[in-house]
Amino acid sequence: MSVAERSADEKAKEHGGIGETIKVIIQALLIALVFRTFLYHPFNIPSGSMMPTLLIGDYLFVSKFSYGYSRYSFPIDLSFIHGRILGSKPERGDIAVFRLPRDPETDYIKRVIGLPGDKIQMKNGVLFINGEPVKRERIDDYLGETPFGEQVRIRQYRETLPSGVSYVTLDMTETGEKDNTEVYEVPPDHYFMMGDNRDNSTDSRFLQFVGYVPAENLVGRAEIIFFSVDEGAPVWAIWKWPETLRLNRFFELL
Repeated sequence: MSVAERSADEKAKEHGGIGETIKVIIQALLIALVFRTFLYHPFNIPSGSMMPTLLIGDYLFVSKFSYGYSRYSFPIDLSFIHGRILGSKPERGDIAVFRLPRDPETDYIKRVIGLPGDKIQMKNGVLFINGEPVKRERIDDYLGETPFGEQVRIRQYRETLPSGVSYVTLDMTETGEKDNTEVYEVPPDHYFMMGDNRDNSTDSRFLQFVGYVPAENLVGRAEIIFFSVDEGAPVWAIWKWPETLRLNRFFELL
């Protein structure tokens, strides 16, 4: 084979290798797009409203298919879609991501407490559903830190819904703003959402800010914590790993 032929052959292999690489990248991007659009939505926790269940710095996978699809299920707003398709209804106790009714560009994450037709009320910090108090058991205090690094103890309660779903809530003060409320009657095709950090959660109890969440605003159900980093630690600062990683929270089911 002449030098010219070898050169042409090498160029052909080089171009073929580049083309194959581009093809693999495009395929990977398409798979990621399908995964993100139809299956699982990655979500990170920006606030402490769901403590102690979810912490700032947790990264979750939220299943979109659990509740089916609506106009808010996709990266762009498909306003021609009305209601939900191919899905089932949320269950009481689910942790759900939804679009804020007054600002559909904003994602919130809370626990589903009230189903359509339910009557929800807080009395002295105790949750009532349809006139019945939810079982509430005092457990050991939650140990947290102030922004100044001082340790603080917060009352914790294990709450068990009538369905049997059990989780832990925080009670920072006995005189919280929404420890005593009116009776909220959940409208048809809407849900009542609450944070587990009861005195530090803007949720459906605040009708002017969140209120009742329409079914079509649901994005999906939180399924698993796949990654977790200390609050305030940049996730991209890999040189600080593993000190900043909360390895005990990796792959925790919700």
